Amino acid sequence: MKKRFILIAVIVLATLFFIGTRSDAASLTGKATYQGEIPKFKGIKMEADPVCLAKHSGEVFPETLVLGDETTKTLGNALVRVTSGLPSKTYPTPTEPFVLTQEGCRYSPHVISVMVGQPIKFLNPDGTLHNLHVLPKINAEFNMAMPQFRKEATKTFDKVEVAPFPIKCDVHPWMGAWITVMNHPFFYVTQPNGQYKIDNLPAGTYEVEAWHEKLPAQKATVTLAEGETKELDFTFSKP
Repeated sequence: MKKRFILIAVIVLATLFFIGTRSDAASLTGKATYQGEIPKFKGIKMEADPVCLAKHSGEVFPETLVLGDETTKTLGNALVRVTSGLPSKTYPTPTEPFVLTQEGCRYSPHVISVMVGQPIKFLNPDGTLHNLHVLPKINAEFNMAMPQFRKEATKTFDKVEVAPFPIKCDVHPWMGAWITVMNHPFFYVTQPNGQYKIDNLPAGTYEVEAWHEKLPAQKATVTLAEGETKELDFTFSKP
């Protein structure tokens, strides 16, 4: 009986292993870059809150355009996501919270994407008053104070909202970020190196969008075969 139980356990584990490492899954990879003159941004004035000011050793600039460097102009904070072509199915929601930190009186990360029902944990390590004023159009709006003694709060969104919506702090008007709520896991937000990778796609033809808060969205159609990895780059420019 014991040997039979061990055999069944081995079979189950092997099955889960092969499901998790499907050889027929396709991947989409690439990078986002910016084309054009780099604007000069004014530094953020944080003197109104000495706690914010003390968190930084130098001048702080808006995250409106985050580039890797002025030569390659790779672009951060671009949301790359599949917008159509996926099989009609329900994808499991991550139970691990996505963490958004209000640190140095800035939101980090600046652009986030979560799945419907996935918890978002908001942290306040600053030791000063923040408030979370979240402004969706489909989900319920909320405005929640986070005084210095309230170090974390958790919220979820129960409806799909593919159009990114803003979050702001009414106490510190320079603080801003963007949230989108998806019904699938095939999305990625670029870092300053501009790179993204979307794994575990079934074979098919997809419409893919790269979104940026200030620059016109870029769209492309791509066809992936089983097990294929294809590169798809996006170039953003000022309108």
